[in-house]
Amino acid sequence: MRLLKNKKKYFHQNKKILFFSNNFYKVREIKNLFKKHSIDIISLKELSVEKEPLESGINFIENAKIKSEFGNNITGLPCFADDSGICIEALNFKPGVYSKRYIESFNTRNDCFKYIISKIRKTKINRAYFKTSICLTTENKHNLIFEGSVEGNITNIPSKDNGFGYDPIFKPAGFMKTFAEMTLTEKNKVSHRSIAINKLIDFLTN
Repeated sequence: MRLLKNKKKYFHQNKKILFFSNNFYKVREIKNLFKKHSIDIISLKELSVEKEPLESGINFIENAKIKSEFGNNITGLPCFADDSGICIEALNFKPGVYSKRYIESFNTRNDCFKYIISKIRKTKINRAYFKTSICLTTENKHNLIFEGSVEGNITNIPSKDNGFGYDPIFKPAGFMKTFAEMTLTEKNKVSHRSIAINKLIDFLTN
């Protein structure tokens, strides 16, 4: 990872950074993680930006880069984006980079959960992990990558329907709760996204 020249000067002058996402829950998580720092995280909604690029990458890093460069191009702001997904051993570690499309291919999210759980019961393998890749795009298309992952397992029954994505069926290793059962503060202490974001925060503030 190349270091950004005059990093402190650059981010002192650019206290506003765009987080490229229209996902309300993701934006809430990100803003919560940054609230202790003097960096203003701007969402697409605040800028009335609705257009998003086609996520055509074959891995998490490529998709994050596509989105962060797009956001930087249309706003001129430093921009970061994440691409995240779940990898389930009973599904040959899929859906991975196609996690969003996979869940949307079912009529309802619960239908997706039922299918995944049926595969878990059939194979008797419940291991899974979440992974996040974050790309920060700054001046002159300078891109920096930060990653995080968390191991866990798929539950036999979906928990209460909080959170988003696969949260109701994923229980991180060492915990009795699914991501959906955790408070935002609890989830932000252990999630794949918070691990990657904290690496980004360390870069920006140290």
